[in-house]
Amino acid sequence: MHVAHLSLQDFRSYASAEVALEPGVSAFVGPNGQGKTNLVEAVAYVSTHGSHRVATDAPLVRQGAPRAIVRAGVVRDDRKALIELEINPGKANRARLNRAPVPRPREILGMLRTVLFAPEDLALVKGDPGERRRFLDELLTARAPRFAGVRSDYERVLKQRNALLKSAAAHRRAPGPEVLATLDVWDSHLARTGAELLAARLDLVAALRPFMARAYEALAPSGGAAGLVYKCSLGDVELSTDRAQLAEALLKALNETRRQELERGISLVGPHRDELLIRLGDLPARGYASHGESWSLALGLRLAAYELLRADGDDPVLILDDVFAELDAGRRSRLAEMVAPAEQVLITAAVPADVPDELTGASFAVSDGKVTPA
Repeated sequence: MHVAHLSLQDFRSYASAEVALEPGVSAFVGPNGQGKTNLVEAVAYVSTHGSHRVATDAPLVRQGAPRAIVRAGVVRDDRKALIELEINPGKANRARLNRAPVPRPREILGMLRTVLFAPEDLALVKGDPGERRRFLDELLTARAPRFAGVRSDYERVLKQRNALLKSAAAHRRAPGPEVLATLDVWDSHLARTGAELLAARLDLVAALRPFMARAYEALAPSGGAAGLVYKCSLGDVELSTDRAQLAEALLKALNETRRQELERGISLVGPHRDELLIRLGDLPARGYASHGESWSLALGLRLAAYELLRADGDDPVLILDDVFAELDAGRRSRLAEMVAPAEQVLITAAVPADVPDELTGASFAVSDGKVTPA
């Protein structure tokens, strides 16, 4: 799988841009603030429908423009596809596949798979649990695009349930039978959609664990063993991946915490409260790992995701956004050797020296919003 052509209109700093790409390594080189990251961010957006830099779509649209358009020509198993996303802040985004509209943008998820490394990845180790939950859910969707719908359903149910709890808490009196009956309905929905998401996450972490251990060992040979543990809001119960059993356990936990939830006005049980623990030896990485160890763990997690997607049968596009400048010589060389065999690697760097010798290929100069072959 690789991107053969990228076309931008009013995306970030670009009024327009056209970039032809080939398999292998392509490096975008130029001083900071010239638009290098905007290019690879656009490629990743086609893949995930989200940005690794901002939480909403509004900053992706060039100032003064009503919308942005990103087009990517993708080659997969010798078949070509043109993917187009129209980004409309405050409105529904639109998508086209081979110039034909699709009903919902999420229906083209999976047409392009990417794995992106960026300085922001340090938050995967040092940040709050939401960063790690998002990592898991984005990887779930990359492997099986239907989970975009599962996530959306769960978030919708959670939002409605929280609104009901907040309203009940605001009245500062015992809720009436009508409120409790409505809460029972939302509990049932939350348990059903939550069980689906939880089971998928548990399967994913189990599949990811050996890839993570190998990736970290390769990056930091003397750094100890890296591990992953899924910590569930259900407590210390023995977790299976049977959806019916998980739904039953979630319903039981919701019933047990109902009084607290009604007092606090928020849902206290469910996948939105779960945590992915990254461990280094017997210790949690968060709070114990050094800066260099944290970097290696974050890179190991991304490499594990890449290897897992490869094991599924696809060779994702690898994106390395200003990563090598953050690494010492040993880690830089080891990471370069590990990613060099990928079908397509897109790199951003401030200076040519930041691109390791192991990753030779096409080079583009990026300056003042213009992209030219170097």
